[in-house]
Amino acid sequence: MSILRLYLRVLALLAPERKLAITLALANLALAGIYFLEPMLFGRVVDALASPQAGSAPRLIALWALAGFGGVLAGVWVSLHADRLAHRRRLAAIAAFFEHAAALPLAFHGEYHTGRLSRIMNNGVGNLFNLWLSFFREHLATLLSIFVMVPIALAMNWKLALLMIALMLSFAVSNAIAVQRTHNAQGEVEELHHEIATRAGDVFGNVTVVQSFTRLSAEAAALKEMMRRVLAAQYPVLRGWAILSVLNRAASTLTIVAIFALGASLHARGEVTVGGIVSFVGFALMLIGRLEQFASFISGLFFQTQSLHDYFAVLDQRPAIVDAPSASVLPRVRGEVVFDRVSFGYDPVQPALHELSFRAVPGSTIALVGPTGAGKSTALSMLYRAYDPSGGRITIDGQDIRAVTLDSLRQNIGVVFQDPGMFYRSILDNLRVGKPDANLAEIEQAVAAAEAAAFIARKPEGLETLVAERGRSLSGGERQRLAIARAMLKDAPIMVLDEATSALDNATEARIQRALDALTRGRTTFVIAHRLSTVRNADLILVLEQGRLVEQGRFDELIRQGGLFARLAEDGKFAPDAMPAGDVDAETAESLAKID
Repeated sequence: MSILRLYLRVLALLAPERKLAITLALANLALAGIYFLEPMLFGRVVDALASPQAGSAPRLIALWALAGFGGVLAGVWVSLHADRLAHRRRLAAIAAFFEHAAALPLAFHGEYHTGRLSRIMNNGVGNLFNLWLSFFREHLATLLSIFVMVPIALAMNWKLALLMIALMLSFAVSNAIAVQRTHNAQGEVEELHHEIATRAGDVFGNVTVVQSFTRLSAEAAALKEMMRRVLAAQYPVLRGWAILSVLNRAASTLTIVAIFALGASLHARGEVTVGGIVSFVGFALMLIGRLEQFASFISGLFFQTQSLHDYFAVLDQRPAIVDAPSASVLPRVRGEVVFDRVSFGYDPVQPALHELSFRAVPGSTIALVGPTGAGKSTALSMLYRAYDPSGGRITIDGQDIRAVTLDSLRQNIGVVFQDPGMFYRSILDNLRVGKPDANLAEIEQAVAAAEAAAFIARKPEGLETLVAERGRSLSGGERQRLAIARAMLKDAPIMVLDEATSALDNATEARIQRALDALTRGRTTFVIAHRLSTVRNADLILVLEQGRLVEQGRFDELIRQGGLFARLAEDGKFAPDAMPAGDVDAETAESLAKID
């Protein structure tokens, strides 16, 4: 994307307030006319004072003063409303970026570190704000002044005007050359800045690991090396623009000298008055000031180009999952879920799922088991449309989930992840993620059912206690119980438990399992299971291997079949639970006895 196209796209973001933007543009046109009037009136005053009849001088001076005050008032009005407009659009740009980026697929967020994404948003929005502000305060008036000034100067004296045009051309050519020669180097600089932000974010996000492995010195050294590379790439760019600045200033000085020299020659031949020379010098000084402003703008835009490219690159990413044009709202469901020959692959060569088919009746518990990488999490993530199948379909209560709105689908599904995901907010705010309008009685009931009331009561500020980033101020069991309470508040008829207790000790898991039993009662529940008790009590067990459904049935049936499920049990792939032998038949008890 060229700098001009990029700049036009920046201005296009002002479209929601186009009426005010047009008004500001017209005000800038008036300012351009005033800027032109001042040097012209100055020259007229000089000629009037030099003539034998100087009676018109006071009138011209009064008109000059009036034009000056008018310009001040117009400038104040433009600055005030340009400021307000730029501030409003900056906040709108933050909201647009946030909403768009948060809705992008998980694959996108897997590629973009949060530190990098935050830097792209902050730098991009900051540069948008500066460009909007300077467009109305400086750039537009500069462009209009040039367009107004040049034709008038040509009409007054084309010979002197040619010197001004030559100055403009030299500015344009030198800036174009500087942009062309330093563009790639500046892109490298911006990429290195992103790497620094990513590295720093990684360290802050894993500060416990950094400290415990005494990595602070090594990480600081790595960051300093990246900074050295930034400066090595940045200095040649700065040197190029510094040389350009010197050349522009030299061209400006030569132009003023040339105007005086040519003006003196023309005055000697009677082709121009002293006032005319003064006016042209005023035009030239004004033009030089405007061109230097414009050169500064081009320089600033050049250094902002890469961050704006990155900002728009994120906005140009299309969400993989969107509502169909005719999508309907899914009401609260009974919970019948059918996978009909569902296939999916992150990599087309090696699909993660191959024609998975099963039916979950309302209120039943479905356990998914299998080796690591078998496709268990992938299958369940498609239920709430983190991904869409590449083949087959998924229905809930007979409706294809791709034919309903995402919001209504996800309102019917609650998820408890292995990593529950806590926000840097109070415990109360984290709970209300499940139901924003939940009252205190509902929250206390959910907290009690999730067996979280006791540990919350021990916190210094109870429900108002601040949870550290990613829940680091809580134990694993505390985070999971809050996640369960959050899911209870959502009260969805379908529940997905993605290894929700896999990282917990037995004592903690016993408490959480009771909370999960309360959570899943009467709901269609899908469990990625690692405990024998969970698997044993499931209404249907789906055994996956390399993305294929190789076995399905109840616990006792699968043990008797002696297939993959039985081998997993024998090899100790499920964590054991204390279970009375009398609760199972002899064959099942014998298989369980082999588990370590």
